Amino acid sequence: MLSGSITALVTPFKNNAVDEAAFQALVERQIDSGTHGLVPVGTTGESPTLSLDEKKRVIALTLEVANGRVPVIAGTGSNNTAASVEMTQWAKEAGADAALIVAPFYNKPSQEGLFRHFEAIAANCDLPIVVYNIPGRSIVDIQPETMARIAKLPSVIGVKDATGDLTRVGAHRRLIGEKFIQLSGEDPTAIGYNAEGGVGCISVSSNVAPALCAQLQNATLSGDYQEALEVGDMLQPLHKALFLSPSPGPAKYALSLLGLCLPDVRLPLTEPDEAAKSAVKAAMEHAGLI
Repeated sequence: MLSGSITALVTPFKNNAVDEAAFQALVERQIDSGTHGLVPVGTTGESPTLSLDEKKRVIALTLEVANGRVPVIAGTGSNNTAASVEMTQWAKEAGADAALIVAPFYNKPSQEGLFRHFEAIAANCDLPIVVYNIPGRSIVDIQPETMARIAKLPSVIGVKDATGDLTRVGAHRRLIGEKFIQLSGEDPTAIGYNAEGGVGCISVSSNVAPALCAQLQNATLSGDYQEALEVGDMLQPLHKALFLSPSPGPAKYALSLLGLCLPDVRLPLTEPDEAAKSAVKAAMEHAGLI
């Protein structure tokens, strides 16, 4: 079962190429810090600007370092159903534990189109699928009734919900059942999401503060919400600061302050402005990270 603090990994660059050594060190740091799972080649990994070969290489590097110690959920989604099928098939052959598949962006499919997209992927590959619903980036919102249809597909096991709507947890539970794995895709509401019935968070902040994010998730999953709130208070400024500029720019800047990678992002993204950098640094100090 997927649960706890699952990191949506950044992809470090050096001279505009993937910095493989830095990336593998980041993955090892995550595991050493208690992270419960890893997502390479998601939006936080700058998947839109990675070539197909780079995507495959980053997933392969993650699998190599993880070596079965934590689940690896490969980002294989796109707004092209056929390409999503092909990438998901490749991820299964490579040894990924599951695939994170985003709702098709830009095309603006109907609810029926959304269902058929996931139906086609599931029909052509039995790798477990986590559906990624993020209307803020994809424009389309997978409604609970459509999610319930998708959840009936044999390989669909859960959702990464980045709607920020905590009522979705109860709606999914009512329509689909308690076995459906519900993961938050939004750090600021992770505690509330688990209180409503979620079991974890696919997190951006855990790139920077993996031990604290793992501690927070462990606390909620054991029912200790007092500890979770205390850790959450330490992390809230960081959650906010990491999105003052387009992600993952602030997260990479934070990692650069820790000496873990360069702050480089690929166009059309740019590095955070000075105000955002100052906020990131202050938030890291608040959390005791620097």
